[in-house]
Amino acid sequence: MLQNIVDYFSDAGVEVYLILVVLVLLEAVLSADNAIALAAIAKSVKDPKSQRQALNIGLAGAYVLRIALIFAATWVINYWQFELLGAMYLLWLVFNYFYSAQNEDDKHRTLGFKSVWQIIPTIAITDLAFSLDSVTSAIAITEDTWLIVAGGTIGIVILRFLAGLFIRWLQEYTYLEDAGFITVGFVGLRLLLKVWLPDYLIPEWVTIAVVAIFFIWGFSKKELVKSDDTNSQK
Repeated sequence: MLQNIVDYFSDAGVEVYLILVVLVLLEAVLSADNAIALAAIAKSVKDPKSQRQALNIGLAGAYVLRIALIFAATWVINYWQFELLGAMYLLWLVFNYFYSAQNEDDKHRTLGFKSVWQIIPTIAITDLAFSLDSVTSAIAITEDTWLIVAGGTIGIVILRFLAGLFIRWLQEYTYLEDAGFITVGFVGLRLLLKVWLPDYLIPEWVTIAVVAIFFIWGFSKKELVKSDDTNSQK
């Protein structure tokens, strides 16, 4: 598959690269809430090595599912049940977060996953639910499958980097995790609205604006954390 992507871009014109840049930028912006959700899932285990393992293996699985979704997209978009399942899963994740117990030490919520092997499939499924929304957005820009695959490949690398950063930032910023899960809920409602009113689609700029507003709030208050609680993830 990698060779197919390389061959595709070796013969590509300037327009293809411009579309790729747009896809990557869109992926980066729309990955912010996804990255927070994945970081919150991964930090259910306290050991930094286990967190990295969960993210690496989970996102490897997520990449396989994402590529499969891209190639099956023209079939998947004909069945509203997939988007309904994605919406319900994301809304369940938000509900589970806001009704979870707070850690008595740092007052942060925990999703309650006990082991890496619980976290890994959850990461893969969570990214798949987000991809139901992002792949639809990508198809609206271009129907070129290999171009979307290239954007998705770069996107998964960006997502891994962001998730690693957010594991640390979630401990440092008081409102960031709440802000992230509110935007996850917005994505879930957006998918639900597409099922209910398929002819009405919330514009991408509205989604980006909502994410930006809540993230500004999320980064508005920084906590003092002990050095041994601050784990750098790269």
